[in-house]
Amino acid sequence: MSSSTAALKLFDLIQSHRVTAVIYVAAELGIAELLRDGARSLDQLTEATGADRQALGRLLTALSTVGLCSRVDADRYSLTEIGAALDSSAEKSFKAWAIFEGDMLFKSWHGLLETIMTGKTAAHLLGARNSFDLMARTPSNVGMFNAAMADLTRFVTPDVLDAYDFGRIDRLMDVGGGSGELIGAVARKYPHVQGIVFDLPRCEEAATLHLQRAGVSDRTSFTAGDFFEAIPNLAAAIILKSVIHDWNDERSSVILQNCRRALPEHGTLLLVERMIPEAPGTSDEDRAHAMSDLNMLPPFIQPAASASSRRAFAEAVAWVVVLHTLQGRPLASISRTSSRVCSARLPPEASSPKTEARLSRALSTVRCGQWAGELHSCSLSFSP
Repeated sequence: MSSSTAALKLFDLIQSHRVTAVIYVAAELGIAELLRDGARSLDQLTEATGADRQALGRLLTALSTVGLCSRVDADRYSLTEIGAALDSSAEKSFKAWAIFEGDMLFKSWHGLLETIMTGKTAAHLLGARNSFDLMARTPSNVGMFNAAMADLTRFVTPDVLDAYDFGRIDRLMDVGGGSGELIGAVARKYPHVQGIVFDLPRCEEAATLHLQRAGVSDRTSFTAGDFFEAIPNLAAAIILKSVIHDWNDERSSVILQNCRRALPEHGTLLLVERMIPEAPGTSDEDRAHAMSDLNMLPPFIQPAASASSRRAFAEAVAWVVVLHTLQGRPLASISRTSSRVCSARLPPEASSPKTEARLSRALSTVRCGQWAGELHSCSLSFSP
């Protein structure tokens, strides 16, 4: 690669925030919804959005260059397959996520330099205990966040349902379940399952409405609470999706210990989390992992892991049954064999050193895990 080519590649990366801004504005204006039934002219789109005609024309040109829409003649535009995912009615829509990214996340990333220099998150710098407390200061942000999380959950839920047989469960509680997207999907597929969404009181309205729309409100309910304080003994199985990665080892241990107390002796805990590669490369997948990791800087500064905290975390991980990547590939089936050991059995298609390293990293969050035995029948043991 010549120096000019390399410099231009860097130049393109520097300006990539503009793509996010263009998609965000298109989402706010409802461009995908306006084009869902076919091509429309610039004049029609101007009238429907109330935007400035010339400025809207430039926005549509930009959208066509990134593949969200296409110009079918002089001033008519149609929606592409990629652009259709910006339609709120799409089965796998990312409209809410586009608004969340372009509004809330953009503002927090703007302070990245100070975060890197001080180790403090945007929430800390603004005097909040964590990102969720900061978000709670603005009710509209809570709704924006819940909608974005629903988009993401809706996208991965089919893979979660394929990865685990929920038919063995009679009563399932989604801890940190937000607007109830996952519980609703499980209840729809398994008519005998009773579901509970457990989250902060501010999520109740959205969850109740969603469960009613899903047609499962007769078998599902919302229970308000704080998983750092206590989790009610209401189910034989608990699922935690995209929760543990939000918190450092100490806080994660509290959540997992509370899950353990809430479950019966032979209860089940399901974790659904993204795996971060030990040594990311330059692939699109690894870049997504790295950016997500940077976005999820711990809401509390990570302390050095003490022997007692390592033991506490080991005791907390009691019934991890299935792990899943964001891309939807099941990595392992894991069960508790004692208070100190979790055994892991990987499917043949997951047999690779990279998979072993990713799974080990995920489970040994406090740097106290070691693999032993063969890849297809290995154990994760926790050191004292």
